[in-house]
Amino acid sequence: MSIREFLRFSAHLQLLPVLESGEETLVGGQAVMEGVMMRAPHSYCVAVRKADGEIITEQSPLPRVSEKYPIFKLPVLRGLGTLGQAMTLGFKALRFSANTALEAHRPAEHEGKEMPGWIMWLNLICSVLFFLILYKVVPLYIATELGNAVSFLHSRLAINIADGVIRLGLFLAFITLISRMKDIHRVFEYHGAEHKVVFNFESGQEVNVQNSQTFPTWHPRCGTSFLIVVMLMSLVAYAFLPFDSYVAKLAARLLLLPLIVGLSYEVIRFAAKRRASVLATITAPGLWLQRVTTQPPSDTQTAVAIHALQGAMALEAEQGGELVIA
Repeated sequence: MSIREFLRFSAHLQLLPVLESGEETLVGGQAVMEGVMMRAPHSYCVAVRKADGEIITEQSPLPRVSEKYPIFKLPVLRGLGTLGQAMTLGFKALRFSANTALEAHRPAEHEGKEMPGWIMWLNLICSVLFFLILYKVVPLYIATELGNAVSFLHSRLAINIADGVIRLGLFLAFITLISRMKDIHRVFEYHGAEHKVVFNFESGQEVNVQNSQTFPTWHPRCGTSFLIVVMLMSLVAYAFLPFDSYVAKLAARLLLLPLIVGLSYEVIRFAAKRRASVLATITAPGLWLQRVTTQPPSDTQTAVAIHALQGAMALEAEQGGELVIA
């Protein structure tokens, strides 16, 4: 794997939380390289279009995390369990699509070889470190330095609020900049295709390209909306932390993150089921940002998303799972 391919995969890996959507009792999915992963409660299917136009798939049964571990049926904890499973599945789907994309550039003697596992894990470790540094270490450091330099930002509350605002600004800047990459723009088109097809399925209409293209590309259960909710709730929660030292503040932020993630999941879940509620307005900024993280797909891209959904649903029928539409 070349350095360019390594960085390309790393960029896609950073976007996993942005692109992933759905929960274990619903139909949802995720955009990958030149394709879409769709999942149902007990199955998933990844469909990727090769350079020659052929669509190849990978699919498998997928037990619900709450069925394996009943503790994840509880509010807040169910969000952590579902997100953990979604990220694991997303990583697997991205690896399948990356191997398919790299295959087109491999010499004939290396055809069929997959990306080495150590490269995948190195990418994952680098991505986690990048996330922690960009969204935890850097914002708090800048806010602390501003507090020392500017008198009206010197209070604990002001520093904590500045930290949240800087974190949100860095996230928006990162999404805006990375969206200018040609590869990422293609992924955002597949992201739009995934949302259109999910909307089509939820509507009860026949799922086809023509019907799917009539729906919007933004969806309340999108990972983009979820991350925005996490950041907004973090801003409020961190503002009242009773710590003054940088190390204590950083440690508290890391320790509180699972709780905030679980609560954010409950907000998104509630908003998806009650889209006219007051609480649903918290997810509105995420829907606005999806104007960037989703783009109108072509008919061929939408067809790939439908192919993935059909594969997941065929396998789901064999599993006998019950579908609950938000």
